[in-house]
Amino acid sequence: MRAELVRASLVAIAVAVSGVLLGLLWLWLAPKVPLVSDGSAVYLKNSEGEDAVGADGVFTLLGLAFGAVSAIVVFLLFRHGGIALVVGLAIGGVLASVIAWRLGVWLGPTSDVVAHAKAAGKGVTFDGPLKLGAKGALLAWSVAAMVIHLVLTGLFGPRDPEPALPPPAPMPEAR
Repeated sequence: MRAELVRASLVAIAVAVSGVLLGLLWLWLAPKVPLVSDGSAVYLKNSEGEDAVGADGVFTLLGLAFGAVSAIVVFLLFRHGGIALVVGLAIGGVLASVIAWRLGVWLGPTSDVVAHAKAAGKGVTFDGPLKLGAKGALLAWSVAAMVIHLVLTGLFGPRDPEPALPPPAPMPEAR
């Protein structure tokens, strides 16, 4: 049991640390939200743009991809794992998503829109802050990892031996 908990902890830590890569990819791939200031207020440059929702979509899709890859790696490394390993994978996925979200927001454009608008100047377009509006996207990594790991275990996991059939009962003699 102790060895299984150690493996599960290592999986959770490794998966959580890989959230840094997710955060950097999200920062790089997420669409920027263009804003413009008229000197007294800040507006979306394109009021019908879908850039803010696109950032959520990019995060979710990246989380699903990272979850699938982490599940495949964990399955290949620990084919005879147990429930603790799967729990470690799920916890690591949530931690990785939170790390990625906070890293992307921290490294992205400033969240102080007013100061950014004043620095950019009147009528100049600037990038709005990177936000994750759909907090449910933080679960995408773990959900994908659980589904893929379940499918891999069901298809390629170790099987329990078939129970031996009892010997047939002797046939009664006919009179």
